[in-house]
Parts: sequence; structure tokens; C-alpha cells
Amino acid sequence: MTDANPNVLPDKRRIAASFSRAAASYDGVAGLQRAVGAELLARLPAAMRAQRWVDLGSGTGHFSQALAERFPAGQGMALDLAEGMLRHARPRGGAAHFVCGDAECLPLAGASQDLLFSSLALQWCGDFAAVLGEAHRVLRPGGVFAFSSLCVGTLQELHDSWQAVDGFVHVNRFRRFRDYRQLCADSGLDILDLHMETRLLYYRDLRQLTHELKALGAHNLNPGRPDGLTGRARLLALVEAYERLRTPAGLPATWLPVYGVLRRRLE
Repeated sequence: MTDANPNVLPDKRRIAASFSRAAASYDGVAGLQRAVGAELLARLPAAMRAQRWVDLGSGTGHFSQALAERFPAGQGMALDLAEGMLRHARPRGGAAHFVCGDAECLPLAGASQDLLFSSLALQWCGDFAAVLGEAHRVLRPGGVFAFSSLCVGTLQELHDSWQAVDGFVHVNRFRRFRDYRQLCADSGLDILDLHMETRLLYYRDLRQLTHELKALGAHNLNPGRPDGLTGRARLLALVEAYERLRTPAGLPATWLPVYGVLRRRLE
């Protein structure tokens, strides 16, 4: 995914519908998402105090609860594009408000928030520059925008295996790390931390991986994917291609999360 090529970006209605359907199954397979979010939470400035915070792309509300524990005197908002996720999260509490909204056009007043926290949600936004612009707008001077997302190379093994089968888009596109770096540098926000890491997971078989992606709501959401059911012959060819990558630990899948902690300058 790149901001310069909007023709390859997934449709937001499809994204919202996919994650709404995944609300009940998400937590059961979200080990990586929990680990990345916990790492992002640990990277918040140790001394910061947030009276007003937003969990942006809040999903099932796991990190809304964690933020409420981190900032017990604050008032939080869980904001997500998927209404189904918000319905699932609301009974669990954590946030004072649950709002359906878009990170590229936040329904928030200017200079109203001390913290925007977003873990593994912004990779679904087509215009990351707009996300950064909105963060700059709604943060108070000294406020922090902390995010994690995914970079090109995520699920590379699955992508390469599909390429051995056909030329369709079967794996979600992600931005390059250098694109994140440039966009953050141009945002007007001070960069406190920006880095990428590699997380390599192993799966018993291809079915386990594809089941997990579907349960997360993160299966193929991009234009260019083949319509209709994937033929049995192609699936068998995909399994054969991926099996060539098998290690004693299982089938590898690379995930490349990027972490960013940015701050609006004091004025």
C-alpha cells in the first residue's frame, strides 16, 4: 500500500464489514496484535499524563481497557470504523465513549486530546498523510500520537507462494517503512521514536494461517483479488508452493510492524 497509488486501496465499507464480522472471533487469534500493542503501550513516554485519550481503531476494546488502567484519572474514547467491533467492545467498558469514526477525518475538536493511541489499525487507511494531519489537529500542544502499523514484506511468504500460482492480488498491500518515515517527517509532529521490527511466526499448516487471517478480519481486502471462490486446483498449488518453505518449526510467516511515537510541539 502506498499513498501515491489510491487505485490499489481497499474499500472502507468492505473493511468495516469485514472487521464487524470478525468481532466475536478476533480475540481468540489476536496473539500478535496483543504483543505489538503491548510493545507500543510500553513505548509511551513514562512520565506522560493523559486526561483525554483516544484508542483509534479500538477493535474489541482490549487496549481501551489497558489505557484506562494506565491513565485512571483520564477520560477515554474508543473509536473504530467497524460498528460491529464497537458493539462487541461496549459491554467490556474501558472507555467513556464509543464512537464510529474514520482516522482520516476524526470527529473530534481541535487541540482536544492528550493522546491518540492506535495499534495495528492504520494500515487500512489509504491516506496516512491525512491521518497525521488529523493527529496534529486534534492533539493539544505536547500531546502524543502513538501508532503501530504494518510494512511491506508482511506475509511475504504467502505473497510469494500465491505468485507461483497466479498473478492476482491475494495478500493485503502495505506501505514501505521509508514511506512512514517520510510522511512522519513531513507531518509537523516531532518524532520521538520510529522503527520497524521483524516478527516471525510459524503455523502448523496453511489452513491455520488463513483461518487466523479470516478470524482477525484481515484476509484479502484489496482490489485486484479474484472474485468468487478460489478453485480447488489453485488452492492445492498454493499449498504445494508454501510447503516448500516449511521448517522444523512449521510454515513461516513474516510480520513487519512499525512503531511510531510522535508529539505535537509546544506552542
